Amino acid sequence: MSDAIELGKKGEEIALLHLKSNSYNILETNWRFRHLELDIIAMKDNILVVVEVKTRSSDYFEQPPDTVNRRKQKLIIEATNSYIDTHDISQEVRFDIITIYFSARSYKLDHIEDAFYPVVNK
Repeated sequence: MSDAIELGKKGEEIALLHLKSNSYNILETNWRFRHLELDIIAMKDNILVVVEVKTRSSDYFEQPPDTVNRRKQKLIIEATNSYIDTHDISQEVRFDIITIYFSARSYKLDHIEDAFYPVVNK
């Protein structure tokens, strides 16, 4: 397995621990719809929370939240809509990003709640 995949898996494990320790009820991890994947789907305070996890060993090139551009947001929203339809969800939905930066011996976790909102096309 590549180093990038290993790093991503480690980041998702840390993100799950963070969410669980903050009373999130984890519903799904790595939920797939066609070619799309939602990293973590959770419930907190009767809100469906879709979490995109970004893990890096360096923030030199691009900040992880910046990698969730409009195109990526659109794909996450599309997959979320499928999840909502499949599971007959009626709760409010929130989109979060958890970023994890690894350094030599530690890591830093940032949890950005309401990181983006679905855009309504007119």
